[in-house]
Amino acid sequence: MNNNRSYEELKQRLDAMYAEIHGQKVEPDAEAKKQAAVYNRVFWETMHTGMPHNELKVGSDGAGGYLVPDTYDERLVQALEEENILRKLGTTIPTTQKLHIPVAHGIKGAAWVVEGQPYSFGEAEFSKVVIDAHKLAASILASDEMLEADGVDLEEYIKSMFAEQIGAAEEDAFIRGNSKHKPQGIISQAEVGAVSATEGSISMDDMVNLQYSLDRPYREKAVWVMSDDAYRVLRKISHHSGRPLWVNALQKPDPNTLFGHKIYVCRSMDKVIPGGIPVMFGDFSYFWIGERGKRVLKRLTERFANRGQVAFIMSERIDAKLVLPEAVKMLKVSGTPAKPDEE
Repeated sequence: MNNNRSYEELKQRLDAMYAEIHGQKVEPDAEAKKQAAVYNRVFWETMHTGMPHNELKVGSDGAGGYLVPDTYDERLVQALEEENILRKLGTTIPTTQKLHIPVAHGIKGAAWVVEGQPYSFGEAEFSKVVIDAHKLAASILASDEMLEADGVDLEEYIKSMFAEQIGAAEEDAFIRGNSKHKPQGIISQAEVGAVSATEGSISMDDMVNLQYSLDRPYREKAVWVMSDDAYRVLRKISHHSGRPLWVNALQKPDPNTLFGHKIYVCRSMDKVIPGGIPVMFGDFSYFWIGERGKRVLKRLTERFANRGQVAFIMSERIDAKLVLPEAVKMLKVSGTPAKPDEE
């Protein structure tokens, strides 16, 4: 009997992993739903009171923290997508270990062959993309009065506060991370597709050059990712008559498109300055985000007790890579970057 139960549990777990990897949604059975409901209830009781329950052992990280409930983790991810543009555009995959992804380059297309002559095979080059896991953590404080008040939604407070902090940190690392204890930024992986014609500035012609520097297969699903400053500069470009060049930016139903492609404004992109990268254009589905398990939430009861406060720490393990660098191109502003003391 025990062997049968173990087999069924293993099968359910493997089915769930397969479905998760392939983007399928598995509906949990009645017993799984019941266990999830119990875990969710005691999890939030513990976050409110600081008194752990035995039912939380299944989600313990061994260091005083607990895996957040599944449904809450889904809500957190949705909130993170609002704070981190690349979470919305990239492809998120669950990982259990370091991933080594082989990527082929230089594969030739079809070729005409003379009857009776041998086929010509291209020399494909392979590189390897590694997706690991880096730990990101954020903390917030809550007063004893807040935790004791009936009208305070602790779940919503924690979600919004952590989504803002973690989302901002993720986006900054995904754009310009140096791969030291954090992901490698997309700016150091993508290719420069165009350089602005005017030093220290950008124009619509530069945007056209950037758009067509991207190969057609990637261009069909491509979007613009740019800084607030780049968006402002482009919106102000006008004809001699004063009529804006960016006409469709003022049209409905979707004003945030340029040359038919959606625009996303990103706070981590450079301003329009010499040497800066204020605009990217590409198919960001090739930007893979590897999540190692769910987020963990820890309650620190004693550390700030003398202040009448409780600390909450949320952590996650994550990495990201642009698996096909040619899928995204960047616009570089011409000119010599200013030295730090000259800025």
